[in-house]
Amino acid sequence: MRMDHQLAERWIAPRSHVLDLGCGNGELLAHLQQKLGVSGYGLEIDEEKINEAIGNGLSIIEQDLNDGLGRFADNSFDTVVMARALQAVKSPDTLLLDMLRVAREAVITFPNFAHWQNRLHLGLKGMMPVSEALPYEWYNTPNIHLCTFKDFEELCARHDIRIINRFAVSDSDKGHSALMTTLIRKVPNLLADVAIYRVTKRATE
Repeated sequence: MRMDHQLAERWIAPRSHVLDLGCGNGELLAHLQQKLGVSGYGLEIDEEKINEAIGNGLSIIEQDLNDGLGRFADNSFDTVVMARALQAVKSPDTLLLDMLRVAREAVITFPNFAHWQNRLHLGLKGMMPVSEALPYEWYNTPNIHLCTFKDFEELCARHDIRIINRFAVSDSDKGHSALMTTLIRKVPNLLADVAIYRVTKRATE
């Protein structure tokens, strides 16, 4: 499993009710059901991936995330998961608020555009970077709202969203040392190419 999927698993309670946005072939949802006994649904727009997920016994709804989560009632899930899809929707801020309407918590992962390799690529070549975390050319990428750790945290602050946990990982350097792991955690906006957040609504008085 991808590192961000493994970390998302840590933050999801056994036998909880989960909604997986942009679930692809349902790999994460299937794992959560088998290991943690969760129930829930996946939302996906790719018909081929939907058929694969349904073939594996998952409950998948065909839906464009840009249409929002209006079909779900307030607080109908314990956790909403969205792995590497936030940057591909038209209105990330609106969807983030909708996620925290239908669930108590959200686990979100996205590629960090401020990673040092992206900065270096832009600085030296003057071209949009292509990497393991961002594996598309500028003309065929689904990513329309790339952001950074700092951008996301500013968005959370603006909308009174509390960050419960944050984790920084590097897809491009899976064999890094313990020292590098520590540095990534201390300077995530520069050294991590994937951001992982667990967030919730701030309690109101």
